[in-house]
Amino acid sequence: MKNFEINPLERYTTIFKALSELTRLKIMWLLLSIDSKISVSEIIDVLEESQYNVSKHLKILKNAGLIHEKKEGKWSFYYYLPSEALFDKYVKETVMAIPKDLMTKEIIRCEKRLSMRVDGKCIIGAESDEWAELKND
Repeated sequence: MKNFEINPLERYTTIFKALSELTRLKIMWLLLSIDSKISVSEIIDVLEESQYNVSKHLKILKNAGLIHEKKEGKWSFYYYLPSEALFDKYVKETVMAIPKDLMTKEIIRCEKRLSMRVDGKCIIGAESDEWAELKND
């Protein structure tokens, strides 16, 4: 993450730029809505995006300081780390103000994909046969 302490206005601009793209906005909305960490594979399946695109968008959100990454074995998980800063609270509230009905497909897919976890952990990679069966139910 870049050091924005010298110029907070630069940090705000970076955040707005990061959230100005639809896929990144969806990723943020999902992370804030599920209140859990989510793996790259799960995001790929939920959003029906390529691994390259998801990784690119996650990097931008991470560099903007909006999300954090945690490695667990071969898996990379991303999550939102709450902040007490007033600006960060407003950003969260603004993203969460997006009506749920605009994300219906993603919510359903996310619930299905997260139901495949074992002991709360992602064990199935992106675009697996198991996912192909479950997503069409």
